[in-house]
Amino acid sequence: MYEAKFPEVDEVVMVQVKSIAEMGAYVQLLEYNNIEGMILLSELTRRRIRSVSKLIKVGRVEPVMVLRVDKEKGYIDLSKRRVSPEDVAACEEKYNKSKMVHSIMRHTAETTTATLVDLYEHMAWPLYAKYGHCFEAFKHMVGDPNKVLDELKKPDGSPAVDDEVKNALVKDIRRRMTPQPLKIRADVELTCFAYDGVLHIKEAMRAAEAVSTEECKVKISLVASPLYVVSAQTLDKDFGVKLVDQAVEACAAAIAKRDGKIVVKEAARAVSERDDRLLAEKMEKLQKAQEENSDSDSEDETMGDVDIEKQTGLTV
Repeated sequence: MYEAKFPEVDEVVMVQVKSIAEMGAYVQLLEYNNIEGMILLSELTRRRIRSVSKLIKVGRVEPVMVLRVDKEKGYIDLSKRRVSPEDVAACEEKYNKSKMVHSIMRHTAETTTATLVDLYEHMAWPLYAKYGHCFEAFKHMVGDPNKVLDELKKPDGSPAVDDEVKNALVKDIRRRMTPQPLKIRADVELTCFAYDGVLHIKEAMRAAEAVSTEECKVKISLVASPLYVVSAQTLDKDFGVKLVDQAVEACAAAIAKRDGKIVVKEAARAVSERDDRLLAEKMEKLQKAQEENSDSDSEDETMGDVDIEKQTGLTV
């Protein structure tokens, strides 16, 4: 994935465990063409080892630190115990980005006349050098691919990629990396027992939606009285959370003027499709329950109209 054939000492890399021996565990460095390395037994953990199998298992992907590199003999000694939680997070982020880049590059090579090695040599590795990571360059290419690619040249001065490769590459990048809007939601209870309370609640709802911007619209919907949801969709999570919070505050200020009250049951947060689906199911169940109650009330009213005397022949 990278131009260097071997990692640097103290670098944290992602490996996959291939086998376990008396001296330690043999692994493959996933970011360096699966070259072999070893995690020494003494470098597995700071604690006393009772069972190696509980510490590391064949097939598992692990972040480890590089201790020694012998490029001539191909020996790489690694450590698991020296990796901090911060190192783990940074390594996982870097590996996931590199894996995404590699997947896009491989797909481009498979669907065009370009080879994977050429794409790395003439495009990806120069972008790693310029942007810190090719993934960041690909993010820029979602909006303006020409600005990124036109600067890249082969040693003979020709473009790094031809039009066929460029079109395939940009198409795949946009398909995989175009940011998807997040849904931000807050759950609140909104009540007002004053005269014309329903109208006052509607006013408060309009006040909440009035904080919308052109890029991000706020919507407040009834789930089942007194439960409402305040929601917005945005690419910027922090901005969306802040906007929904402002909408809740505007709603609270408006309803307070009418002696009403708002209680935040769930603060503004990003929700998944599963959360939305659960909310939709909840709303559907509540609607069915209301319809059943309505039907039951109608039946009671109908029963009240039955002429008992005609049905039984009795007189009162």
